[in-house]
Amino acid sequence: MKKNVLISGGSGFVGRNLTALLLEKGYTVSILSRSEKQNKEAVFYYKWDVENQTMEEEAVLNADYIVHLAGENIGEEKWTAKRKAAIIDSREQSTLLLYSVLKKHNKKIEVFVSASAVGIYGAVNGSEICTEDMPSANDFLGYTCQKWEDAIGFIENLNIRTVKIRTGLVLGKDDGVLKKLIPLFKYRLGSALGSGKQYMPWIHIDDLCAAYLHAIVNPEMNGPYNAAINDNTTNTIFSKTLACVYGYAIWLPNVPSFVLKLVMGEMSVIVLTGRRVSADKIEQTGFKFKFKNLEGALRNCLAK
Repeated sequence: MKKNVLISGGSGFVGRNLTALLLEKGYTVSILSRSEKQNKEAVFYYKWDVENQTMEEEAVLNADYIVHLAGENIGEEKWTAKRKAAIIDSREQSTLLLYSVLKKHNKKIEVFVSASAVGIYGAVNGSEICTEDMPSANDFLGYTCQKWEDAIGFIENLNIRTVKIRTGLVLGKDDGVLKKLIPLFKYRLGSALGSGKQYMPWIHIDDLCAAYLHAIVNPEMNGPYNAAINDNTTNTIFSKTLACVYGYAIWLPNVPSFVLKLVMGEMSVIVLTGRRVSADKIEQTGFKFKFKNLEGALRNCLAK
């Protein structure tokens, strides 16, 4: 009998690509959705309502594994007080809903794999390489990720193996960071942001999905793992490389920091700061990144 993977946030960018990979590998997939959807071959949809803490509990009861991707997009809207609360609650409350159903039925799954982010190390510029044993930062990004991971601790207390994938900037043509950049760079209007010196730890969407699958099938994996390439890519390097893929050299000056702060408000830290991170821990489990060269990764994304 095929093993079933339950995915929260399964209709998002990562979820769609992960679903395709899991189906290719012979799993069935269940997806938690806020709206009713028609089942497809080997893909089953279940409704949930995080705000009211309700869901079709059969989704959890049928699961062998859970991959938890649900959460409001942190870069979609300005960080008002209301938006910040929604970002945190969407991560924390969705995790606690899954926990409550697991606990209620004493359901034992093989692993609970959750998304997290390298933002846990904070919106800070610097050359220090961040490893998984570093404490979370005291800023909004660090606090959000820590609250998210703390909620996963409740599931760990059920004696369920838990893995937290701390993701860098995800590269893929249809979504992720490239979705906003492609229209500018395609028409030769791209440029670096702010100082351009901020680091941009990145990961190709195929490698990220492979990391989730790796966490599912490797029982020795437990706890947090950085999922990003540590190749010293700065915003300037990233911008120049993307322009090169489109066949030109950047001719526009850097977008000034003050302009980005005016347009984006506090959320501008997402593009004006960046940390270097180490992926040694996940590689020591036998995981191999397919895309470690930025230009090659970008060309692959844009060719799809």
